[in-house]
Amino acid sequence: MTISKLHNALCLCLLGASVTLPLSASAQTAVPTANAIAERLQSLYPATRFGAVTTTPWPGVFEVVMGANLAYVDESGQYFLFGHLFDMKAQRDLTAERKDAQTRVDFAALPLADAVKEVRGNGARTLAIFSDPDCPYCLKLETEIKDLTDVTIYTFLMPIASLHPGARSKAIAVWCARDQVAAWHALMLRDMQPDDASPARDCPHPVDRNVALGERLGINGTPTLVAGDGRILPGAASRAQIEAWLARATASAEGSASSTSAAR
Repeated sequence: MTISKLHNALCLCLLGASVTLPLSASAQTAVPTANAIAERLQSLYPATRFGAVTTTPWPGVFEVVMGANLAYVDESGQYFLFGHLFDMKAQRDLTAERKDAQTRVDFAALPLADAVKEVRGNGARTLAIFSDPDCPYCLKLETEIKDLTDVTIYTFLMPIASLHPGARSKAIAVWCARDQVAAWHALMLRDMQPDDASPARDCPHPVDRNVALGERLGINGTPTLVAGDGRILPGAASRAQIEAWLARATASAEGSASSTSAAR
């Protein structure tokens, strides 16, 4: 654990002490519900947009969603803490776990027909990548994963026109190529346009739908990776990082399967 994380944890400990110790016996028996806290916050701060409010393992402290962030608030609604909540006995970062769960994508709901599909080896692992043909970090990612095996990769061509005006035409050219996978590799690894599809050529394509999809999912940068269990990994991670990240999805799936079998 880093010093900053421990500091946040200690701050939360102090917060818990400050908001729980003064409570009278009658107040302790009348703990407000999460809904009551949500109403109180909206009443106290009408100009602030609050998301879901939930209880935490820490008595008297509630979790509140504020945009992409999580905050912790006491029963009065006056004291807030922005940081990580740790279960020191179990050695768990509860805040990180909650953020991970909140940002997951329903992989089964992704329109995979709108992605360039590539099966490597046995294709057992599943990975979706939102990528921009002119994004330098996407180029770096493709170099990192070129030897990644036993995976099925769905590449959603998502050009960000505000940053790369020429990316849309390249994405369309890849989609319109006879061999989309070969065209994608040629473009990203060798900077070669598809032989059978010029940037000016058009065909029915999902490029604009992919951009809209990324916006709906809150994906505002490329590359962004999505594992089969819905976890999101933004940025050009190394192959070793991606392997470890995908292994978590495999372990999770195997654990779920074991639990299902045991329940039968």
